[in-house]
Amino acid sequence: MDRGLSKQLFERARECIPGGVNSPVRAFKAVGGVPLFMERGKGAKIYEVTGKSYIDYCMSWGALILGHSHPEVIERVKEAINKGTSFGAPTEIEIKLIEEIRRAFPSMEMVRLVNSGTEACMSAIRLARGYTRRTKVIKFAGAYHGHADYLLVQAGSGATTLARPDSAGVPADFARHTFVLPYNNLDMVRKTVEKHYRTIACIIVEPVSGNMGVIKAKEEFLKGLREICHRYGIVLIFDEVITGFRMAYGGAQEIYGVKPDLTCLGKIIGGGFPIGAFGGKREIMENLAPLGAVYQAGTLSGNPVSVTAGLATLQILSRKKVYALLKNRAERLVQGLRGHIEKLKIDALVNQVGSMFTVFFTREKEVYDYETALRANTKYYARFFHEMLAEGVYFPPSQFEASFVSLAHEEEDIEKTIGVSLVALKRLKN
Repeated sequence: MDRGLSKQLFERARECIPGGVNSPVRAFKAVGGVPLFMERGKGAKIYEVTGKSYIDYCMSWGALILGHSHPEVIERVKEAINKGTSFGAPTEIEIKLIEEIRRAFPSMEMVRLVNSGTEACMSAIRLARGYTRRTKVIKFAGAYHGHADYLLVQAGSGATTLARPDSAGVPADFARHTFVLPYNNLDMVRKTVEKHYRTIACIIVEPVSGNMGVIKAKEEFLKGLREICHRYGIVLIFDEVITGFRMAYGGAQEIYGVKPDLTCLGKIIGGGFPIGAFGGKREIMENLAPLGAVYQAGTLSGNPVSVTAGLATLQILSRKKVYALLKNRAERLVQGLRGHIEKLKIDALVNQVGSMFTVFFTREKEVYDYETALRANTKYYARFFHEMLAEGVYFPPSQFEASFVSLAHEEEDIEKTIGVSLVALKRLKN
């Protein structure tokens, strides 16, 4: 495949950008080869600078649930830009977006807009610490909640352990305030909390993991977390940056029927523009400045362009019965993939939740946590990725990222993907 122009741009980028990219996974390190430089997107397709088109299942890492360049969103954004891009002052459109979020997420009694999912999670944890006057955090192995220092940690050896830094530049003293426990293991949570509850401010969890591949939390796990947090006065934080407005209009908490104390959102609520939000119980949120002592601020927080795009997206989602359609199309694609895997007797499985899915090349019967995810054959995934790419289908360039079906994916896109996946898997088999 001719990657000539993308290769030239990548070489040029590496002269002025660390690694040639502005977010690490884009560099194709996990799959090898030269990253694709994109020029435009429309509907379910993205177009490389070479002119080649690809059916896109990355969808800006889940943000584009309506597809690329949705005409209604674009038109609303143009109107907003003509009025001004940022004021550093309140606008009515911020209130409208937050009111829409509150309608979808009743647990979010008050909401603060920020600029990214990382900032939302970082701020929610700071707020939980300020509210409880405790310092320690429980997170789960394989979960990514942004690049705040105390969240860039991995599990240590042994049962219950304080974490060690997973990135250079993170002081060990920061990481020692974070417990990293196995996902879907409620017993480990109970043991840790019973021993350390006086110092634990919050538990942060993805109700469905999207950063070790798609892995669904067991229903009893989330309900158990809710009960433990209530008993010990710990703040339960749902990171719904990926699942918010993705699994359902009210996110994973609508599906599971579990109400967290705080929720973090991002991606879809920006309609393709940078945004984040966190919110929850009024008694907790009122500890934020300017009402309380927990400080958080941002020059571009609530900027009218991102907010307009997000509100347009949510209004479209709310007036159309899209979630059954999204789930059905994803199920059709996943059934096709599973059928090929079974027919060819390939060691692989596909995890799916709603319109999210991940192909794991593994001998495991089930992938339910970080340890079982890590047993996947990443070399096989890399080969599969490039075979699909050669056939005009763009999956995430990492075994451990989620794939997404959007409203723009038509039946013909799904059928083409199923067809070329058989070609790709046959080549992989041989």
